[in-house]
Amino acid sequence: MATLPNLASLRSFKAPDILRNPFRPVYLVGALLVLVAAFLGAATPILVNLMNGSLGKLMALPAALVIGLLIIYDRKLTLLMIIVLRASGDNVLELTRFSIGSYPLGIGGVINGMVIVLAVMLVLERPGNMPRRGYTAWWPFLLLTLLGMILSPERGEAARLFLTQVSYFAMFVGGYYCVRNREDFRACLKLVMWSSAIPVIYAFVSMAMAGGHIGGEFRLRSTFGHPNVLAFYLTVVIALAFYLLKTLPAHTTMRVRVFMSLYLIVLLCLLLLTKTRAAWSAVGFAFGLYALIFERRYLIYMGVLGAIGLLIPGVGDRLLELGHGNEVTIYANLNSFAWRVYLWQTGIDYMQPLSFLTGNGLQSFIKYSVIFFPFAGKINYGAHSVYVQLLFELGVFGLVTFFWLAYSMMRQLWPLLKFDRLAGFTLLVLVANLLVCSFSDNMFYYLSYNWYLWFAVGAGCSLCLHHAAAAPAPAARAR
Repeated sequence: MATLPNLASLRSFKAPDILRNPFRPVYLVGALLVLVAAFLGAATPILVNLMNGSLGKLMALPAALVIGLLIIYDRKLTLLMIIVLRASGDNVLELTRFSIGSYPLGIGGVINGMVIVLAVMLVLERPGNMPRRGYTAWWPFLLLTLLGMILSPERGEAARLFLTQVSYFAMFVGGYYCVRNREDFRACLKLVMWSSAIPVIYAFVSMAMAGGHIGGEFRLRSTFGHPNVLAFYLTVVIALAFYLLKTLPAHTTMRVRVFMSLYLIVLLCLLLLTKTRAAWSAVGFAFGLYALIFERRYLIYMGVLGAIGLLIPGVGDRLLELGHGNEVTIYANLNSFAWRVYLWQTGIDYMQPLSFLTGNGLQSFIKYSVIFFPFAGKINYGAHSVYVQLLFELGVFGLVTFFWLAYSMMRQLWPLLKFDRLAGFTLLVLVANLLVCSFSDNMFYYLSYNWYLWFAVGAGCSLCLHHAAAAPAPAARAR
């Protein structure tokens, strides 16, 4: 005969803790993870169908989750990892792009969003780390860009461009929050320089794949989507690498100095192979100004390198191209600059008087170029000039806010000349080159260039701020 359970043992039985305290954070997080896992499991067939079975596209979601976990683990480390690796990612990130409706998405967009989230989290952690002038330099331009997005005839593309501009500001904030002293500043610039390691290696792979035929129409783009992006990115890396070379500590070994010098020469040679004339002009302007202010012998170096560059197949042709094709006729074969000038003229002629004040909305130039540009055919051309684009899309106030941003940056960097003259010169020239190159190129769309530029500028502004805070007061020095 079966025995009945002992009543005393039943009374001593305790329900599991999860039943007695179901709302403890650890159980809530576990439940959330189970729900997320269930959702992802249910959505997997839909996701596979949406990605057409592409492994690269299927990796987008896991990669986004990994980046999210890294942000939770260490925000600053995640930002610095992005700095090191982003220059190598254009071709890889392109494999993860897919479309929902007519809107393209991919891990690249996720990384852009993560950079913005990182900046917000850094500000919330230490809200007083960046002074008000750091925000007031950017807010007028970003607010006007937001208004242009609202008024845009292409809301989806306008939203993408607006968020891209916000990511540039986020990188500026990241530079501010990563630097407290000169050692931090140099470390950040080294990260920017070493972000070029993979693009440099892959550049040689690209040339080998081209079979050594680097003349004619060949233009080096390495890990980037277009040669211009590589070229302008190199203008930043070359400037910062030169600063690091000239300010190496006295105890640095000769091996390191030789390596840095040779690496800089390699970067200059790769810049020539991009065949981007505006980037050549930017680097030439920077070194010419450096020679006039610091060391005149660099004028000789520039002359020698320029003469060698003209011997590279295709480099001289890019310069000679500007000597013909300057006349607009029905069947004209315009050179690239004359083509740009005609594009600008037709775009400005299309504008209504009121739109010079209000603009036509963000991304409207590309939208309407097929209407006003006779050579457009069925291609939606960009403005190929930041100034024409701003005038057309945001009106005169767009130009004003962009110049205010550049002026504010230069004003914040100016004190750097007092205690690190070469650093101040380097960053000021980078901002000046942005203004010069914006005359004839679509600089807003060169993400890697803008990210590294504004990260370095933010680092320089932060160095100025902390150096001023650490400097003793006049009364203290008198005592």
